[in-house]
Amino acid sequence: MEEITAKVLGALESIRPFLNKDGGDIELIDIKDHKVYVKLQGNCNGCPMSFSTMKLGVENTIKQFAPEISEVISVE
Repeated sequence: MEEITAKVLGALESIRPFLNKDGGDIELIDIKDHKVYVKLQGNCNGCPMSFSTMKLGVENTIKQFAPEISEVISVE
């Protein structure tokens, strides 16, 4: 589990600069049953593009770093 967490955190670190550039950020909430729970913060929270950011950017990046992850879920 620690190995998966490290991979996911690495993935989040790799995309954080892009979110920061738009005045946003992302926080890892939990990893359970091969699902990652994250929370978008700042300008990313509630942004109309946040679904695309989550699915296309965050989920794809996390799956590149940690292929065992099946889904990334945004929590409010």
